[in-house]
Amino acid sequence: MRNSLDLEGRPQDTRIVVAMSGGVDSSVTAALLKSEGYDVVGITLQLYDHGAATHRKGACCAGRDIHDARNVAERIGIPHYVLDYESRFRESVIDNFADSYAHGETPVPCIECNRSIKFRDLLSTARELGAQALATGHYVASRRLADESRALVCAADADRDQSYFLFATTREQLDYLRFPLGDMTKPQTRELARRFGLEVAEKQDSQDICFVPTGRYTDIIGRLKPGAIEPGDIVDLEGRTIGRHQGIVHFTVGQRKGLGIASGAPLYVVKLDAASRRVVVGPREALRMDRILLRDVNWIGDGALERVIGDGLEMFVRVRSTRAPQPAWLRAVEGGYEVELVAGEEGVSPGQACVFYDAPAGQARVLGGGFIKSASARHPTARAAAQEKAAPLAEVMRT
Repeated sequence: MRNSLDLEGRPQDTRIVVAMSGGVDSSVTAALLKSEGYDVVGITLQLYDHGAATHRKGACCAGRDIHDARNVAERIGIPHYVLDYESRFRESVIDNFADSYAHGETPVPCIECNRSIKFRDLLSTARELGAQALATGHYVASRRLADESRALVCAADADRDQSYFLFATTREQLDYLRFPLGDMTKPQTRELARRFGLEVAEKQDSQDICFVPTGRYTDIIGRLKPGAIEPGDIVDLEGRTIGRHQGIVHFTVGQRKGLGIASGAPLYVVKLDAASRRVVVGPREALRMDRILLRDVNWIGDGALERVIGDGLEMFVRVRSTRAPQPAWLRAVEGGYEVELVAGEEGVSPGQACVFYDAPAGQARVLGGGFIKSASARHPTARAAAQEKAAPLAEVMRT
């Protein structure tokens, strides 16, 4: 007989490790499982030198948050441990973050933290503690499939869905992970926190870049990668110099404000050329890209990707966490995979993730994804032809 976490055995005979960041979501996850009778162990990760961030609101895993997690654990009566993962976090997340920006990319450190710290290192620790599962407060859901494997699906609360940040989760990890909040809304979570008497019930949500105590990420990049702060030229699409900048790390593809250039028409950052330290700007229409070359693709859909992809696999993709999924094809190309967008997308930035879904909305299944290596544009005529060819897929998106 399966319990509420879809595991064999009674809750009281089932040990669950809960990743507790000190926020309301992970606190409710721990309290909820404890109330259902599970043998819950709370673990909080110290991920960076939290001294400078202790009083910063919205920073996860900082000094205040460790204190809050410990208080919640005491309140609900579970053992709680703080593990020093600072060196692992610095090597896997912070150093990669700085490297990515220095190469003209716009990284998403939360993805790397989930992939290499929480769902690799912490998951391994949970197994060593004899836990049957690792539970987190992420707003995603997990569903058991007919073959007993598990699928990752979007959260019921679309405004809180975090599937974009978890695309790199592997099949093996999914089998071990549980997300008790996936079918709840944020207001429901906060109400549960009040019912459990948790002091964090009204605590504000954490921000994405938790390890930047001042909010100025360029400070960290400048310290770790001084060359990334060197000045260079701002050029137009023809390569003509029209201005100067103080470091490419101050820019991201799609940016309009802060260019420091007087122009008769709005200009946007179209490309960052790290090798020449050039920021390429152009009109808004130059931002629209149709083809995206991916690296480090992770597939958690049915079957093996190389067998199911054929001449092209229809799906829906999200190229930024704040964008809605749109229809696309995934194709194999020499040396990797390429996504062709039906209608194109503005501001596609290397370093961001391109996440695959089987539907455009609702609790769609996450099929995987990859990191954006580069993007290119088709001629407008070719784009129109592609949209006409993809009319049936686009119609699915509207219905």
